[in-house]
Amino acid sequence: MEFFRFKKDIPFMSYGKITTSISLVTFILAVYFLSTKGLNFGVDFTGGTVLEVHYAQPADINRVRAGLEEIGFQDALAQNFGSSQDVLIQVPVKANTTSSTISETVLGKLKTIDSSAEMRRVEFVGPQVGRELFDNGAMALLLVSLGIVGYLWLRFEWKFGLAAIIANLHDVVIILGFFAFFQWEFSLTVLAAVLAVLGYSVNESVVVFDRIRENFRKLRKASVPEIIDNAITRTMSRTVITHGSTQLMVTSMLFFGGETLHYFALALTIGILFSIYSSVLVASPLLIVFGVSREDFIKPEKTTAEEVLP
Repeated sequence: MEFFRFKKDIPFMSYGKITTSISLVTFILAVYFLSTKGLNFGVDFTGGTVLEVHYAQPADINRVRAGLEEIGFQDALAQNFGSSQDVLIQVPVKANTTSSTISETVLGKLKTIDSSAEMRRVEFVGPQVGRELFDNGAMALLLVSLGIVGYLWLRFEWKFGLAAIIANLHDVVIILGFFAFFQWEFSLTVLAAVLAVLGYSVNESVVVFDRIRENFRKLRKASVPEIIDNAITRTMSRTVITHGSTQLMVTSMLFFGGETLHYFALALTIGILFSIYSSVLVASPLLIVFGVSREDFIKPEKTTAEEVLP
């Protein structure tokens, strides 16, 4: 299915130096914010107390948050959990304060707001557990990256694998840079979104790379930039349909999914936008930088030596 067709190929590669320069600057800024500001880790990683409170009627989240601020828990997170009558509260680790003290203080305040408040669950997440989750998440990111390189190396050629992983990690670092700059909370759900973006981005790169490989066999007289321009132009309609449909779903989560899904959807939105950009304007120009050529796919025929008659 194609919504539109281009009569002439769009000269994407003529802007390759500009787009890669923009990407390099953006990448450096993201690394700078990550190194100076750092990520604002949630309770999942830093540790803290998790409380589940049940109400007889739909809870007023705004009043719950205001009550938590009044008792000194300004950095606590409150959100609906499962239903409008259940509220999940996450309180970061407090010095010289136990989980039981926090739960009693929180429940006492919530009962003054609504007497039907009932504590259903209290859990403590230690900093050591949070550190293990962070380490496991980083290891998952590394293994996924290595798997992508290996897959593309086997399916295409090492230049494609290297270009794809640079472009895909570019997306991941930029997402993390946004979260560091705005100090948005980084939780396990956001980490899941980052891993999803990594897989989503490589899928887009594979589609473009597959068309490039096909063009090397079909367009015998075209130059490498012309081959890549044709491949990207011919996949534009598919890109618009796929990413547009995905972004519609993610946008609905962003605006109607509540606070639970807000940062998850936000990370996906940033990732989808940059995955389009990186697959077209980062990974493809890198192929030219790495010297991809027709000989990488079409090996020259070997000439057999003439038989010598005895």
